[in-house]
Amino acid sequence: MKEAKNKFGFWSIVLLGINAIVGTGIFLLPNKAYAVIGSASLGVLFFDALLAGCIALCFAEAAGFFTRNGGPYLYAKHALGDFWGFEVGVLKWVVIIIAWATMSVGFATALGAAFPMLGGDMNKNIIASVIIILLTVLNLLGVDTSKRLNDLITVSKLVPLFAFICVGIFFVNGSNFTPVFLNDEYTPGSFAQAAVLLFFAYTGFEAIAVAAEDMDNPKKNLPRAIITVMVSVTVLYLLILGVCIGVMGPELASSQAPVQDAFYKAIGPVGMYFVLAGTLLSMGGINFAQAFMAPRIATALSEDGMLPAVLSKRDKKNIPYVAAITTAVLSLLLAWSGSFTMLAAISAVSRFTQYLPTCIAVIVFRKKWAHKERPYKIPFGITIPLIAVVVSLWMLLQATAAQLTWGLGGCIVILPFYVMYLRKKKAGLIKESEEL
Repeated sequence: MKEAKNKFGFWSIVLLGINAIVGTGIFLLPNKAYAVIGSASLGVLFFDALLAGCIALCFAEAAGFFTRNGGPYLYAKHALGDFWGFEVGVLKWVVIIIAWATMSVGFATALGAAFPMLGGDMNKNIIASVIIILLTVLNLLGVDTSKRLNDLITVSKLVPLFAFICVGIFFVNGSNFTPVFLNDEYTPGSFAQAAVLLFFAYTGFEAIAVAAEDMDNPKKNLPRAIITVMVSVTVLYLLILGVCIGVMGPELASSQAPVQDAFYKAIGPVGMYFVLAGTLLSMGGINFAQAFMAPRIATALSEDGMLPAVLSKRDKKNIPYVAAITTAVLSLLLAWSGSFTMLAAISAVSRFTQYLPTCIAVIVFRKKWAHKERPYKIPFGITIPLIAVVVSLWMLLQATAAQLTWGLGGCIVILPFYVMYLRKKKAGLIKESEEL
């Protein structure tokens, strides 16, 4: 048992949550949301915040039952059975592959917006490929993340955003917020379309709750931290989107890098390049984290018998080289397949393979493990988990056929691996831990 002094305190949890959420999405999505629904995108952002907050609370309660690593995989397995546990576990790797492809294309998009000679689909593919290949090589060489790098990422993403808000707010033109909807007319389905798109900006909040065992007094600190994080991030996002709309008005819809362009319009090239530097540092760090985590998730699943054994092979430095190369190839193919906007929506949809089972698990555990103590229990019975489930299903129904196919198609693709997993289990080749 870890001593309290070695655990995350309240503000450490808050910083962890903010760092996990604030990333590529808020730098590149305000323009797309505005193009869909106009100034009403501020209301859409608030709606997404409420949904993300409900789901985050479900993670907080479910995490309290477990001391093992695994997160959503463990929740689904113990609440819904081996099949759904397997699906959620393997899809965790798929989700991070989609996320890495999205982040790499986001980096290329931001760079192309600042330097037009680097724009276009071909350059986007080249830049995204260089990022994925370079980071994979660094991974294979054994270059690890460090605390200093994480601190740099956090500062690099927050300082430009705070500067943008503090300076940009003086250049806001109130008339740019009207009409509320584009062309002063609400387009059916635009709210849902914008909600699916902007939800990507909130993905990552699950990291707050998964590490509950490493937190000091989680029963008290975790729910307070989740609320603090979601409120802080929402206020930050609303201010960023509000300043973008207030400074640029209708021009926002055609912008490629909204925060950069809005700061450029406010104070000139200095503002644009300041935000660009922070954007690229932030996205570069996020890409590094994805490159490090994704192969290790695949290797862990392989060692548990869920994926082919070859993915668990390691070199002399104990680096999962087969998983690293496989992950890079799949991320490359996905990065080449579309734009940042499309990949962001696909990434948001794919996250629900982790979120929905967790929300359902909370409802199941309320009855199945009613006698067990838990560090944190969501108030108001099962109302919040039920709202999270219903709204999540509604969000999925609003996604396009292409987004659903790419985002959820993995559920079907991985079925042959489940058959292999069952055979190994029946043959006694897989020994599962009985610990929670």
